[in-house]
Amino acid sequence: MQWETVIGLEIHAQLATQSKIFSGSATTFGAEPNTQASLVDLGMPGTLPVLNAEAVRMACKFGLAINAEIAEQNVFARKNYFYPDLPKGYQTSQMDHPIVGKGYLDITLEDGTTRRIGITRAHLEEDAGKSLHEDFHGMSGIDLNRAGTPLLEIVSEPDIRSAKEAVAYVKAMHSLVRYLGICDGNMAEGSLRCDCNVSVRPKGQAEFGTRAEIKNVNSFRFIEKAINYEVQRQIELIEDGGKVVQETRLYDPNKDETRSMRSKEEANDYRYFPCPDLLPVVIEPSFLEEIRASLPELPVQKRERFESQFGLSSYDASVLSASRELADYFEQVNATCGDAKLAANWVMGDLSSLLNKENLEIEQSPVSAEQLGGMILRIKDNTISGKIAKMVFEALAAGEGASADEIIEKKGLKQVTDAGAIEKMLDEVLAANAEQVEQYRASDEAKRGKMFGFFVGQAMKASKGKANPGQVNQLLKQKLEG
Repeated sequence: MQWETVIGLEIHAQLATQSKIFSGSATTFGAEPNTQASLVDLGMPGTLPVLNAEAVRMACKFGLAINAEIAEQNVFARKNYFYPDLPKGYQTSQMDHPIVGKGYLDITLEDGTTRRIGITRAHLEEDAGKSLHEDFHGMSGIDLNRAGTPLLEIVSEPDIRSAKEAVAYVKAMHSLVRYLGICDGNMAEGSLRCDCNVSVRPKGQAEFGTRAEIKNVNSFRFIEKAINYEVQRQIELIEDGGKVVQETRLYDPNKDETRSMRSKEEANDYRYFPCPDLLPVVIEPSFLEEIRASLPELPVQKRERFESQFGLSSYDASVLSASRELADYFEQVNATCGDAKLAANWVMGDLSSLLNKENLEIEQSPVSAEQLGGMILRIKDNTISGKIAKMVFEALAAGEGASADEIIEKKGLKQVTDAGAIEKMLDEVLAANAEQVEQYRASDEAKRGKMFGFFVGQAMKASKGKANPGQVNQLLKQKLEG
């Protein structure tokens, strides 16, 4: 039987506010346990929450960016459940009246095609605390620093049809929230987490199969692996005569498997009701217009501009616009050197390779955009060849000079473009390889092509890579054919 995968994702993005959603406690990552939890976060009797206006602004910003309906009036509710890291006994969230309604996000797949993924809603809520299981000798510790941290939960429609599509969607969402400046997207620190709702159905069947939810997956690679494992598990279970049960599962990356955590609750299990401590939030049209005016150029718009303005390929434009910081760096390089294609090649090639090797973000690059742009200018005006440029780039990365010009001067790397000097050097090379010259002249076209490369190599070696490769090729051809 042919099976179709149906996936819906719930992304929890931690909003980049300075304080929590209902209190003045800090949201800094990595603080000592229980040093950032106030009486409000703990729900102590007599305390009242006060809504953080910046969290509302960020949610509206997101809603406008995904072309969503923004609710003129949205309401906070209490989601009631008991868990040790939830001291209030309820989570303040939004249920029937979320701040952001239906919208969409366009994603680009590996083959270059675009798909539109519907977004059902996005609502504001507070995070719970964290249970710690190490170093407590059979017991659990509770850290309430995260309690009350503002989250935007973004719920997709069940429009995703494969693990690869799911990863493309999460990457696009990760890029969007970082462009908007509403979330730092740090998955390792839990700033962006994903719940994957996965089901399968026979191809052609209209109704959905029973879904399982994989909770809190925190990397692109694990999202793909968890979904692929879960799809295979469900297909094998059904084909063996079993039934998929609706449940919450966890993904174990060490064993590369999902395993049952608990049976899946329904909304009525949480006894949602409007929070009596918080008034409905009213969004004024003027407030929305002010936010709309402050929206940055978004990833899709930037990609399209890179293609039309700079003539970049769709692939290059996609890579360079994936993060706001990388796009800004590329534009600075291009502004310095005036050659978008060369700038793109160096940023996506040698620079990206260096950052990956050193495990650095673009903001931490040891080579500044101005330095790289200045170096590309020297390739363009034939001061250095592409090969020598790699040496200059390595020297810049090692901090051996403040600019490409300084390194070229200091190391004597200036390209030889004097035709007379190159001719003299070529005469010496050909004299030293007289036997190969005879063989070349006696050979057919096919063999000559291979042998020509040998002479070019010898010439570049003799010039220590400094001779202009174009001139070497041209003059060498003339001398060998002459």
